[in-house]
Amino acid sequence: MPITKSAKRHVRVSEERRQRNRSVRTQCRSNVVRAGRLIVTGEFEAAREAVAVAIFSLDKAVTKGVIHSNNAARRKARLVKKLNQALAGGQETDA
Repeated sequence: MPITKSAKRHVRVSEERRQRNRSVRTQCRSNVVRAGRLIVTGEFEAAREAVAVAIFSLDKAVTKGVIHSNNAARRKARLVKKLNQALAGGQETDA
């Protein structure tokens, strides 16, 4: 338990930030998972749109300071790589 006045304030402020950041973080996670599911199911047009939405939400989280920029870059790279591999695999089977 915090003892000093500043420590109590820090606990209060960090809880407020946690609550505020939680919705942004959850939205990012939901968008990334949604895009991944669309890629796996083979709905490529919807997946492209979902990937764009996920990238936008990750960038927005970075500007708000919710996640680190390298974290967002890593997630975006993995998502786009998954989409590109699926698109390349889908074109090979159609040809």
